[in-house]
Amino acid sequence: MSYEKLHSLERELKLVADASALLGWDQEVLMPSKGVAYRAEQMAWFSGYLHERFTSPEVGDWIAAAEDAGSAVGDIYSAANLREWRRQYTRSTCLPKKLVEDFAESTALAKAAWAGARDKSDFGLFAPHLEKLVSLSREHAERWGYEEHLYDALLDQFERGATTRRLSATLGALRESLLPVVLEATAQEPLDRTKFTAHYPKEKQEAFNREVAESIGFDFEAGRIDTAVHPFCSGMAPFDTRLTTRYDEGDFLSSLFGVLHEAGHGLYEQGLERGRRGEPVGAAVSLGVHESQSRLWENHVGRSRAFWEKWLPRAAEYFPHLAAVSVEEMFEAVNQAELSHIRVESDEVTYDLHILLRFEMEREIFAGNLAIKDVPAEWNRRFESLFGLKVESDAMGCLQDIHWSIGIFGYFPTYSLGNINAAHLVAAARRQDPALAARMDRADYSALLDWMRVHIHRPGSLYLPDEIVTRAAGSPATADALVEHLRSRYLRNAG
Repeated sequence: MSYEKLHSLERELKLVADASALLGWDQEVLMPSKGVAYRAEQMAWFSGYLHERFTSPEVGDWIAAAEDAGSAVGDIYSAANLREWRRQYTRSTCLPKKLVEDFAESTALAKAAWAGARDKSDFGLFAPHLEKLVSLSREHAERWGYEEHLYDALLDQFERGATTRRLSATLGALRESLLPVVLEATAQEPLDRTKFTAHYPKEKQEAFNREVAESIGFDFEAGRIDTAVHPFCSGMAPFDTRLTTRYDEGDFLSSLFGVLHEAGHGLYEQGLERGRRGEPVGAAVSLGVHESQSRLWENHVGRSRAFWEKWLPRAAEYFPHLAAVSVEEMFEAVNQAELSHIRVESDEVTYDLHILLRFEMEREIFAGNLAIKDVPAEWNRRFESLFGLKVESDAMGCLQDIHWSIGIFGYFPTYSLGNINAAHLVAAARRQDPALAARMDRADYSALLDWMRVHIHRPGSLYLPDEIVTRAAGSPATADALVEHLRSRYLRNAG
């Protein structure tokens, strides 16, 4: 039967893709620097093999035959698998194998170049690689096709249905709602951080972070935490999900929130239906939904008062000077609104302004209005206009994120979609289950995880992103819940 042949091929290709993902993780965590060129060859081969196997004419014949069989194929899961196979095949057959291989090799080389350029704060070292990745991504988009903006084709690979026009409206409206909150929150008297100034040994941070991640449900028999230049989660499988963070021995909160964020991604990966591994429906549905899970655990949980009522005493056992810090002082410290340069260290209130900047930069690059050589100057100009801060170095500006070095243009907006979805989902979960809300207020998050498992994780890609969120929450996501959450948490006189 054609459907069974597709299913068998998908499982085989998933094994290969997971092996490739493991090589990607290794490059960021363990690989020696002299291995970059060879790793680039390996990644190119894996990508070319996967592409060639899936785009063979017989696969197209199998999909067509399964579609013709219609209801005889089976249940809604089979129908969803066919929907995804058709989409993947249509997009994949638009791309020649050589383009796929070139892109994979170029990203492997660009990652290493970016890390070196960031370390030296010299955009010029990375610029040729970015130029090439933008050119290759442009070719991808042209081959995939688009209705209005070339950038739409890149957005759609991360968030189905996302378009430049739609996101411009969504992020523009969010900006208008947020700016008054940002202005008021950042104008409040800053917290005296003297009590937090201390040495936080890396090994103690690692132990504390592991405890916290385990307490919210991350399974360390099916995952691990390591160190990388840029925190990420690599979900090879629900039983092999790897998190990374980075450490600052002057600030334990940096690594903690990195772990909470990546553990949110990891919980999603570990919560997917294991029995459907190797089926399209068994994968996460979109980055906007994926980011909702990371932002939920990092912010709605990790920056809550209840969380610190539970974890501050334990943190003080690892870092004794914190015994002099009250829960209220810690709560204010983790929710201090401040205009700053680095996205991954920014607070909830200003975070989406960082995303807006990156979205606008990418939109202009792919519209042909911004040359790569002009990226640092344009970044600095836009940043100062939006944040009122001068950018003193490329490392604190356009080189701070890894995303462009791995060719994922169109990814950044999913962070803001994730913030919107996270607030919408948490509000819905608390509203639907008062007992869940009460447990969250006692820093018991097991019911919240169970709710996400049922409504978000286990459905995988059974439905499209907007439908999954609407089914879970009972209504489509809007920014209302996010803005209300930020107002209540950050404005001391709110309500």
